Amino acid sequence: MGAHARFSPSSSNRYLNCPPALWLEEQFEDEQSPYAAEGSAGHRMAEYLINKHLKRRDKRPVSDYYSDELLEAVDDYVLYVIGQIEEAKRICSSPVFAVEQRVDLREHVQECFGTADMVIITDNRIQIIDLKLGKGVMVDAEENNQLMIYGLGVLDLAEMLFDIETVELTIVQPRLDHFSSWEISAEELRSWGREVLEPRAKMALSGEGEFKAGDHCRFCKARFQCRARAEEFLKLAQQEFKAPDLLTDEEMAEVLSKADALKKWAEEVYAYAQNEAVVHHKEWPGFKLVLGRTNRKYTDEEEVAEVAKKAGYTDIFKSSLIGITEMERLMGKKNFKEILGAYVYKPEGKVTLVPDSDKREAVTVSTAEADFKQED
Repeated sequence: MGAHARFSPSSSNRYLNCPPALWLEEQFEDEQSPYAAEGSAGHRMAEYLINKHLKRRDKRPVSDYYSDELLEAVDDYVLYVIGQIEEAKRICSSPVFAVEQRVDLREHVQECFGTADMVIITDNRIQIIDLKLGKGVMVDAEENNQLMIYGLGVLDLAEMLFDIETVELTIVQPRLDHFSSWEISAEELRSWGREVLEPRAKMALSGEGEFKAGDHCRFCKARFQCRARAEEFLKLAQQEFKAPDLLTDEEMAEVLSKADALKKWAEEVYAYAQNEAVVHHKEWPGFKLVLGRTNRKYTDEEEVAEVAKKAGYTDIFKSSLIGITEMERLMGKKNFKEILGAYVYKPEGKVTLVPDSDKREAVTVSTAEADFKQED
């Protein structure tokens, strides 16, 4: 078995929605980002700390990525897991705990395996806990394909010894203070495996099916050059709207629903094209490389200060308090809350139009400014 599964659980959402993306991505080389390396280091430390709690032998890991902020995030996850471990001990006489458990799905999908961060099995229940250390995208456990695959794999192992009725999937994102859990019955999970996972994974591994653009394209290696994705966005961009007030409500809603994604896609394509031009000397028709605009800089700040003082200018320095994020990183979350919690507040955000899928509560705007704009 190789180091990487062709049908990787972490990429399963993409492949289940767009089966031929698997073959398309195989044309591109793997790229290890510093974020992925930091995540791996964080997972390894979490594994060590949980094993330590379980009194299992393990060697404390060492990494250049271990900042105070990362270790604090790992601690938050570990404390949550320990709480679940102790609860399992309370309700079950012989629970099973598996840290960084290898999960093999060969009974369902060829070349599909992965690692579940934490597995807890009690008499009739499986709990899968997944640590995500990213700071950007909030991920929910509900119908999460990656965790459902892990749950199905663990179910295959556990059902020989346990009468499993329920599988609970949990995602912990400590850097976003996000904890999400979702339950599915063992029977429903098996049905999903037969009716959804197996047939669509077979299509993906065979390079069959239709390309389909969507949110699942976010981390696809082919996202910059994918024709299906380009056509999806260009279809909207090429509409010849003369002015926004000529659109119907339905047309305006369609533009709003895709505007952010269209902007991001264009930025990604531009970044990819520029990197190809700079690094690989690729020439794009109608474009050229130039030096970017820059701002003036002092050649030597200390020397500039001395010269300015001699010329009679003394009010030349600025000092300011470091920002909240930097202060929190300096003190650590717990100390920051204890020492400065009473001095920090979060003002109301500016009223913003977002899709209904956004989890924030809707507000009714009834300010004088809003009324004036409506009348105007």
